[in-house]
Amino acid sequence: MSNIVVPTLGESVVEARVARWLKKAGDRVEVGEPVVELETEKIDLEVSAEKSGVIASIARQEGDDVKIGELLAVVDENGAAAPAVSSAPAASAPAPTPAPAPASSGNGSAEAASEGRATPTARRMAKDNDVDLGAVQGSGAAGRVTKQDVQKAMTPAPAPTSTPVAPTSSKVAPTREGAIAPASLSKIAPGSRTEERVRMSKRRQTIARRLVEAQHTAAMLTTFNEVDMTAVMALRERRKESFKKEFGVGLGIASFFVKSAIAALRAFPPLNAEIQGDEIVFKHYYDIGVAVGAEGGLVVPVIRDADRLSFAQIELAIRDFATRATDGTLTLEDLRGGTFTITNGGVFGSLMSTPILNPPQVGILGLHKIQDRAVPMNAQVVIRPMMYVALSYDHRIVDGREAVQFLVKIKDFVEDPARLLLEG
Repeated sequence: MSNIVVPTLGESVVEARVARWLKKAGDRVEVGEPVVELETEKIDLEVSAEKSGVIASIARQEGDDVKIGELLAVVDENGAAAPAVSSAPAASAPAPTPAPAPASSGNGSAEAASEGRATPTARRMAKDNDVDLGAVQGSGAAGRVTKQDVQKAMTPAPAPTSTPVAPTSSKVAPTREGAIAPASLSKIAPGSRTEERVRMSKRRQTIARRLVEAQHTAAMLTTFNEVDMTAVMALRERRKESFKKEFGVGLGIASFFVKSAIAALRAFPPLNAEIQGDEIVFKHYYDIGVAVGAEGGLVVPVIRDADRLSFAQIELAIRDFATRATDGTLTLEDLRGGTFTITNGGVFGSLMSTPILNPPQVGILGLHKIQDRAVPMNAQVVIRPMMYVALSYDHRIVDGREAVQFLVKIKDFVEDPARLLLEG
């Protein structure tokens, strides 16, 4: 007998929730085969069998909260799989010709075989929306089925003119936070006063707890400035074709702010530190977290040793994080640590905001929408692409003067990118 237990979940993560069993008691499993999917406060992950055998028993059910080391299931290494239940008619009776299965109903064995090549998010979305994974063509690495593939499969084909389309044909996956999805709304009569109670996901619970914790434990203040993006946008325009041809990725604005933030962190070390008890820990490395919107809530994957990376390497890392956040394939290692965070609300249209600290970090830079504005320059009013930037900081170890100067330094570097080569 061998046990399947809750594995180590990563830095500061001690609890998970059993999201979905991929196997049931009596099923045969091989070494390394996923058995159960756990939902943690950061990501969803699969727990695989360490020994081949048969699932003898399952100790915890879907929806149960579990801690590291707790028993999930027992594998009998010498057991035989439960016999498959046959639905075929008796041999003495002639088997009727089966009717063709509807295209949307799928095939049980095909779907089961395909689950191993689908991301956890894709499997969850397929289950919620009765999509046959076996019929979905994967577009991910090695043909893996992603969330986008399932969404594409959910798009209803144009209905014949003689057949009205039911409102539920626009069904999409319910949000992880429990918001009512369009599929649910289509069943609610206009004007009805209804309520829906949905259990918060582990990630949403953690987001709520950490946001409140950040405001209760840190002396958090925010300072603002505005950046003229003319030079960066002109540089991007000049170099966009050659940059993409050479490196295979577009030149965005994020890499300029990552590079500028690192230069400013070198000048103002307290922004790259943290408080531990009555000590300040100054970090002489630069692991920059980049906030990414994901299905279950905001996640902050970390670019390790960002000071050693080129513009292209930073852009490639950010693109990879965004893709894997969407696919649900980020790992706990991707989210571990970080010394400073950058978040860009501008991609959603935010013009100005006050970002909340990501504890135990003491600084977070908020970027916003680039918008043409009239600004005075050389005794004239000109139109320039401007961006408001915000720095939230922990006043316990960062003085207001340092915070303002830090943000001004970022502004100076972005407005004159050549300084990144000379001083950065």
